[in-house]
Amino acid sequence: MDISLIDLRSFVAVAELGSFHQAAMVLNVSQPALTRRIQKLETLLDVQLFDRTTRKVSLSVVGRDFMPRARRLIDELDLSMLSIRDIAERVSGQVTIACVPTAAFYFLPEVIRSFGLEFPRIRVKIIDEGANLVLRSVIQGEADLGINMIGSEEPDIEFEPLLVEPFVLACLRDHPLASQSEVRWRDLIPYKMIIASRSSGNRLLIDQELEARPRSLYEVQHLTTALGMVEAGLGVAALPQMTIPRGKHHVVVGRPLIEPVVTRTMGIIRRHGARLSPAASSFYHLLKSRWQGVQQD
Repeated sequence: MDISLIDLRSFVAVAELGSFHQAAMVLNVSQPALTRRIQKLETLLDVQLFDRTTRKVSLSVVGRDFMPRARRLIDELDLSMLSIRDIAERVSGQVTIACVPTAAFYFLPEVIRSFGLEFPRIRVKIIDEGANLVLRSVIQGEADLGINMIGSEEPDIEFEPLLVEPFVLACLRDHPLASQSEVRWRDLIPYKMIIASRSSGNRLLIDQELEARPRSLYEVQHLTTALGMVEAGLGVAALPQMTIPRGKHHVVVGRPLIEPVVTRTMGIIRRHGARLSPAASSFYHLLKSRWQGVQQD
């Protein structure tokens, strides 16, 4: 059905003004041309939109029903055109990022702050979930991009590795292990440990590398919760380096964990073959540049 925007605008103008003559003047077209547009629209819809007399033009029953629909179509198209223009210019829109909490806690807010300064009208939505849910959000198209440690073996996912980071010990500054430059995993045995649950991707990485894992007293769903518990003095935790506050923290320090060194590979994930919107593309490039800065630090 070949109904154009100008056909809809012509119909609305005649309906609102109740006159072909006045509507033609407002639309800056001849009255015969306007009449042909309305006739074309009625032919395409196979209905009569107006009741015409020599003195008056009024909407038919069908025309009255069609009027709010036509207005809505015009408004939606106008808004869409404006939105597309803005997005193309990278000045508005929305980008949705799925991110594991360990990257969302300290690293991601810095990226969002920089992004907001450059693109203040682009809305950023964060889906902060575990690794499996982050992966699913990207696969299902709920998120434009993901920051994750898994996805490299998924056929529907492009995994771009950006950072290999070690797990480090998080403890209070006055903890006995804080005086060591490096901490062996077996050194943790006497102390209260806070670990991630078995559903956590981070827990899986640690269990795969350690022959004997130190006994734990507390178990949490997300390692960011573990960091808060370390700050409260409840124990120590093995956390990805990204989770440790950058710079000097008032109570928490991080120490390298060795024998063995356990690492995870973090990267950006996106749907295979999916084209990023201008807003998401801008965020992607900023994310890459900031992540490279973390690696150099």
